[in-house]
Amino acid sequence: MVEMTLITPLMLILSAGVFEFGNLIHDKLLMEAGLTDAARFGARCNSQLYTQYAGFTAISCADVAANIAVFGNAAGSGNARISGWQKSGGASNNATVTIAAAASCHDAVQAGVTLYRSTTAQVCIVRAVGNYPYNGIGMLSIIGIGPITLSGAHEERLIRF
Repeated sequence: MVEMTLITPLMLILSAGVFEFGNLIHDKLLMEAGLTDAARFGARCNSQLYTQYAGFTAISCADVAANIAVFGNAAGSGNARISGWQKSGGASNNATVTIAAAASCHDAVQAGVTLYRSTTAQVCIVRAVGNYPYNGIGMLSIIGIGPITLSGAHEERLIRF
């Protein structure tokens, strides 16, 4: 009985910590999956094609990609992949997609040296970036661990057809 009394609180704290860590990793993986999906869509998106489609008349490829990152669909409807995650919203919890920014385009051949294999003169990058403050710390706050900000990024080469 004495041994059980001594071990039970420790086992409960360890179990709660493992559960909390599992939730943290789950949220991080959901965020990374959304950023990967968004960058992949942005790399292949053609704005002219989508402006001719009735569902995307006033929205750019970057906005559709941000919707895909956060909500998992192009329309940006429904619940976010992670509760409280937003697209290009607040400074602490947002997802943004940048398609072919001026600084992200590089010459494929420089001074006669091929730096990037490409059929075009320049290679541009699509970058999806996201931040999310994980607030579900629960039992970890007892040992002094405060809010954790999860962050991730994914890059794809701009392909466009």
